[in-house]
Amino acid sequence: MLSLRNTAFRCARKPRNAAYTHSHSKKQLWKQVRDPANEPSDKWNYNKSPLYESTAENVAGFPLVTANELEKKTERPRGVKMLTRDFIEDSLYNPHYGYFSKEATIFDSHEDPFDFANIQNSVHFQEEVAARYLPYGANEQLWHTPTELFKPFYGQAIARCLVSEYLLKYFPYEDFVIYEIGAGNGTLARNILDYIRDEHPDVYERTRYTIVEISANLVKAQKKKLHGVHPSVNVINQTMEVVDNFAHDVIRYDMETLQPYQGVVVVDKEGDLDMLYSPVTDPLIAGFLRLRKRLGHPIPVHRALRSSEILRKVYRSLPFAANMSTTEFIPTRMLSLLRTLRKHFPRHRLLLSDFSSLPDAIPGINAPVVQTRFRNSTIPTTTLLVRPGAFDIFFPTNFEQLRDMYECTISSPPHSSADEFLPERSTPLTSHSLSLKLGAGYFSSHWSVTNRRSPLDGVTSASGLPSAYPAYVMGALCLVGGVTGFVRTRSIPSIVAGVGVGALYLWSADSIRKGTPNGLEGALGASAILLLSSLPRVAKGPVPATLAVTSALAGTYYGQIVYQLRN
Repeated sequence: MLSLRNTAFRCARKPRNAAYTHSHSKKQLWKQVRDPANEPSDKWNYNKSPLYESTAENVAGFPLVTANELEKKTERPRGVKMLTRDFIEDSLYNPHYGYFSKEATIFDSHEDPFDFANIQNSVHFQEEVAARYLPYGANEQLWHTPTELFKPFYGQAIARCLVSEYLLKYFPYEDFVIYEIGAGNGTLARNILDYIRDEHPDVYERTRYTIVEISANLVKAQKKKLHGVHPSVNVINQTMEVVDNFAHDVIRYDMETLQPYQGVVVVDKEGDLDMLYSPVTDPLIAGFLRLRKRLGHPIPVHRALRSSEILRKVYRSLPFAANMSTTEFIPTRMLSLLRTLRKHFPRHRLLLSDFSSLPDAIPGINAPVVQTRFRNSTIPTTTLLVRPGAFDIFFPTNFEQLRDMYECTISSPPHSSADEFLPERSTPLTSHSLSLKLGAGYFSSHWSVTNRRSPLDGVTSASGLPSAYPAYVMGALCLVGGVTGFVRTRSIPSIVAGVGVGALYLWSADSIRKGTPNGLEGALGASAILLLSSLPRVAKGPVPATLAVTSALAGTYYGQIVYQLRN
């Protein structure tokens, strides 16, 4: 244990049959066997080895920086240390040398989708993809997405899912507000909006589509592709990663005490990269560890060692036994996103699509793939400590873990005196709409249209909103009753009353469905008229009796809703 100022850093001993996560300097051995004057200056990607001297004693004076602070730097940092997530974010998103800012190009199939009907098998499909890669440079950092490969069908599938949820829960009382984080070339947004426009024009009129994009270059491409076709799109250039590029932190556990240690990436004066470990002090990492404990998710240590301190001591006494657990990558930036959703979007619905597993990942639990493209070949590495900006870094998503994190985070009260406390288990997965004051009006359409009802909790319908079906049914019964009375008795008052009250019911039902004013009051008034006119004639036959009973039920239903609205 080396004391560096007020922080203790731990260097990991290389475990048996495990990846060694501490990168040691080669400077001493290099000077013994070669002339430093003849060697290249960039020494940022040496293979790790426990045979060389560690750089740990040289980092005490290095400042701890964040990715936000490094955004102003035009050159890659030296003589600093940072948390793993800041190293990943700086490598991917720094505006001056980041991978996505300067290196990466999104594969675009030139607006022509693949002819899947004539593709015979997966081998044929790979050949077609390879043929479309040819126009790009051999060393161009090219990456593709399911959106581009399977357009427009991938976007249409996403759109069907979104629209079905909206129609069930919110239409026609709320606008359809969609946020997309990291929209690439804008193809997914284009495919989704094209589908909604063509298949659900009523929904399209109420659609607002916002893209949150970190890359200024991609913002230009998205605006060019979308603004001329879909004016409802708003593109915001703001820092926010897509799910598989959400930065992770690294933690390891002391095998004697099970105390967690956070990984700190150190960049020395010559640009060499190293990974050191210190006791957890970062609030976001600590918050994730508390959440994992609350959820009952085990730490990456064998159950027997977790349960017995004696067994851990015996294990540590074995020759070459590791003093720390396997490297684990934890989704701290994903936790930040969930907290943002809880605070600002309590009535949201979240749809995620991502990799659940990845080949060629570096060693570790939930470890990323770190790769680059060279001479038309994809080159994966075995370490995270690579030249910033030259490699893509992307993670798999543990959806079972994420599901538990999501439900627990969304249902927990925000820790702020200005926030409303959410009821227990009030997550977007519940089947009713709650009157949440914490940002509940964000998705409301009343900012632009003031003649729509607000959703009501406790109302019996598929979405928690007033149902128009009783009014439709009563309108049909009145029309049938009026016509029947006229046919049997040639009574002009019967057909006038039946058609008049029926028309009032049908107008009210249409108003309720559209969310416009006076629909509920109209249905209540029609029920009162029908009930009062049917009661004196209840004994005269089944039709007046049926109309009296059904009008009383409909009047009770709509009367309760009107009472709730006015109180």
